[in-house]
Amino acid sequence: MSHCSSRLAPACSPLPAFTATQMSSMLDTAAEQMMVDRDFQAAFETCDRGLESLVDVEREDSRCGDFKAGFCILGIQALAEMNQWQGVFSWVLQQYEHREKIPAKIMQMCILLYSTVGEPAAMREPARVWLRCPSNGAATGFGTVAELYLLHVLVPLGRRDEAVELIVGEVGSVAFTEDQRQTALDVVQEKEQLDTEPPLNPDAGPNSEIPSRPVSSRGSVLQKLEAMLRFLCRKASSSARDSFRLRGLFLATVLLYMLLIRMDAAHPSSFVWISKLLQLLRQLWTAMFAPYYQALTRRP
Repeated sequence: MSHCSSRLAPACSPLPAFTATQMSSMLDTAAEQMMVDRDFQAAFETCDRGLESLVDVEREDSRCGDFKAGFCILGIQALAEMNQWQGVFSWVLQQYEHREKIPAKIMQMCILLYSTVGEPAAMREPARVWLRCPSNGAATGFGTVAELYLLHVLVPLGRRDEAVELIVGEVGSVAFTEDQRQTALDVVQEKEQLDTEPPLNPDAGPNSEIPSRPVSSRGSVLQKLEAMLRFLCRKASSSARDSFRLRGLFLATVLLYMLLIRMDAAHPSSFVWISKLLQLLRQLWTAMFAPYYQALTRRP
């Protein structure tokens, strides 16, 4: 494959001045069409023309990796904005011909895109081939590709054996540290436990003889703390003069929440609770301090 990656760019002689200026101008035009004009079709067509121009340049000196990656990144974003994500990877593959030759940052974009639209299986084989290519092991972003492949492709698809092999195998030894491998194994194990838990019976009525599943102590504490935070929000809204006392209650509640739950903010399972807590904190903050801000803004 006759292209030069961004890591090897200094070893290549520069493109002719007029060609480099043309390519840079086309990249700027495509970015402006997408970000400013919001004309995604025009941005994609500009990227396509730029890539076609680079094919002719490659025949002469093969030094256009940065420009090619730039056009591909903008083209991917334009296709996604036009809801034409189905053809993104095939279009990228037309530019690089072989999956293992695609730059790491473009692989990362493709994995996140197909995961976001609910089609992670589309990147399972391409990412596997890319990660197993020996020449990609030293590429900047190799570890990020491996992490995204694990969390956004293998784990959602329930590919436990492949995930474990990735973590403890040759790819994992290059992409992850020892602590990262252990964390990744914990994530895979947690996902497997969630998949094997029996689902709740939606048809069971209140008088059903089947015993209902007991609520865990963690869930009970979460519900109580959430109710307490909501009470503080209502209290703060109705009584501004007690704000100092409410601040103390607020801080105590947050400390109790973190101590009792012992929540690891970096763990994927904590994201839902962090989001819910953040939403409640915003409501409480607005209720407690909005009157002061409004009073300040109304002063002459």
